Amino acid sequence: MAAGPRAPGLRALAPAKVNLALHVTGRRADGYHLLDSLVVFADVGDVLTLRDGAGTEPGIALSLAGPQAPGVPPGPDNLILRAGRAMGAERLVFTLEKRLPVASGLGGGSSDAAAALRCIAARTGAALPEGAALLRLGADLPVCLAATPSRMRGIGDRIDPLPPLPPLWMVLVNPGVPLSTATVFAALARRDNPGLPSLPEGWPDTRSFCTWLRGTRNDLEPAACAIAPQVHAAIDALQRTRGCLLARMSGSGASVFGLYADPDQAERAAARLRARAPAWWVAPAGLLPPGGAAPEVRDR
Repeated sequence: MAAGPRAPGLRALAPAKVNLALHVTGRRADGYHLLDSLVVFADVGDVLTLRDGAGTEPGIALSLAGPQAPGVPPGPDNLILRAGRAMGAERLVFTLEKRLPVASGLGGGSSDAAAALRCIAARTGAALPEGAALLRLGADLPVCLAATPSRMRGIGDRIDPLPPLPPLWMVLVNPGVPLSTATVFAALARRDNPGLPSLPEGWPDTRSFCTWLRGTRNDLEPAACAIAPQVHAAIDALQRTRGCLLARMSGSGASVFGLYADPDQAERAAARLRARAPAWWVAPAGLLPPGGAAPEVRDR
């Protein structure tokens, strides 16, 4: 008997997570750090596709492609495979087009896992993991699953939506130096810093938002710059571009970002940086719109 038509595949963006501010406010007895962070998602990132693996061995398969694929661990500890196991998925095949640098402070692995969870839920109808089950995959999983501008607190378990943000464009830069999150946290001079200032109900424009952001910090930035001076060099290069309103490190680095009020300024800044430092990874980006991380149905 002829086989029936196969279901179309799913395609999802795993967007870059950008910590516009990251305050380290404490450390629990179990070693987990407490954070107060402002998180947004860029409209650039990795791309994950999912198709049925009828006739394949039980479990989940993963293939890697894209310019950053050589740095991705392919074994069973890969977060995409762990996400699939957490949802009890079987006979599914993922392909990850890795575009974001690995170990770069842009939440790539967690965003990939969140995209996998969304795709599996859309394909199978299974409920998404919540609470402790989600945190077991990683502290960034709750905010990456939401993929919307958020304030992230605690160990990543407290997620609140931000007031509406003004138009915002950015340039993401990675100077090609991988940084271990554990190493950066270990180099912190202080772990009981004040949290974020009170958030207003909103900001009238991009400049006022960036003025407010200047009153915040990334507490990991000094430690990261001491370990890898290239981080400071990338921040300085962004600050020197025309129209840059704020330049700062994201997460535990080594990626940094510059914020701009105009998309053309961001594009020109990116072009200048590529010409000045061709070995750096440079990407102009806007903010991901609401729902922009939802899986799309695509014919294979």
